[in-house]
Amino acid sequence: MSKKSYKHSDNASQIAGEPAVAYHRIESPAVVDWNPNAPVHATQEEWWEHIHEIEEGHFMTLEEFNCRFDAWEKNYLASRLK
Repeated sequence: MSKKSYKHSDNASQIAGEPAVAYHRIESPAVVDWNPNAPVHATQEEWWEHIHEIEEGHFMTLEEFNCRFDAWEKNYLASRLK
C-alpha cells in the first residue's frame, strides 16, 4: 500500500489523516476555505434560513424559461451555420 502525503496548512489540525475532515459550519466567514468534500454541519433553523434566502432570489416561470431557451437556441444555431 502506498503512503500518501497530504498538504496541510500550518494551522490545520494534524489529528486526522484526511484533509476532508476539516468540518465547518454554514455561517463560516472563510468561504475561500470551502471544501466540497467536507461535510457541512448546520442546525435545522440555519438550513431553513438558507432555503428562504434562496427562495427570495430571482425565479422565472417554466414558460418564460422555455421562451428564453428557444431564443438562445435559435441564435446559437444560426451563429454556428455562419
